[in-house]
Amino acid sequence: MVSLRSAHGPPAKAKPPLLERLAFKFGVFTRMSLTTPALLFPAISLLLLAYTNRFLVITQLIRSLYKQNDTNPDLDIRKQILHLRVRIIAIRRMQVAGISSFILCVVTMFAIFVQQLYLANIFFAGSMVLLLVSLFISLYEVQISGQALQLQLKNLEQLSDD
Repeated sequence: MVSLRSAHGPPAKAKPPLLERLAFKFGVFTRMSLTTPALLFPAISLLLLAYTNRFLVITQLIRSLYKQNDTNPDLDIRKQILHLRVRIIAIRRMQVAGISSFILCVVTMFAIFVQQLYLANIFFAGSMVLLLVSLFISLYEVQISGQALQLQLKNLEQLSDD
């Protein structure tokens, strides 16, 4: 029978793959615990809630404008609906990026759980990138919203001048 113990003490631990060792040696990745990706959970959840709220408000506004346009056709209302459609598309993209970020966060936690730290770091980086993408799309949507509001106020000023 062959003994697993070496002559000098306990059995040697298996070395992690070379790429993983080099990444940690040169500081490309850090060792993380389950709490690191868990920190993003509340932030992503609140963002998704805010995105869903925006989506619902805009869809309600589109339905209202659509009914108003059916009873009294108006070119300005159709332009507003088309403008709101662009915002809805942006919000859906924000939601997709946010949900993808959330999924990668969960996958990160699973990778940590099975002690695949190299993969966990990659998944966590992907999660952070997707969260940034979501926030940049949100910034774009806020700018579109601000421009639409400026147009409304400008139209209101023109009506009050007449």
